[in-house]
Amino acid sequence: MNPGSVKITGVICGYRVEEITDPLMQQIRYLDKLVDELAKGKALDKILRK
Repeated sequence: MNPGSVKITGVICGYRVEEITDPLMQQIRYLDKLVDELAKGKALDKILRK
């Protein structure tokens, strides 16, 4: 995983990704959030807040 993925915030599937305690589930939700934001047409740099 990209070390910058921890900067991804928001709600996906009803859960705040920054509040999930299980590391594997958190990484899965990061990927879900990334795919959702890309599907909406948002730039990857903006999503990862570079």
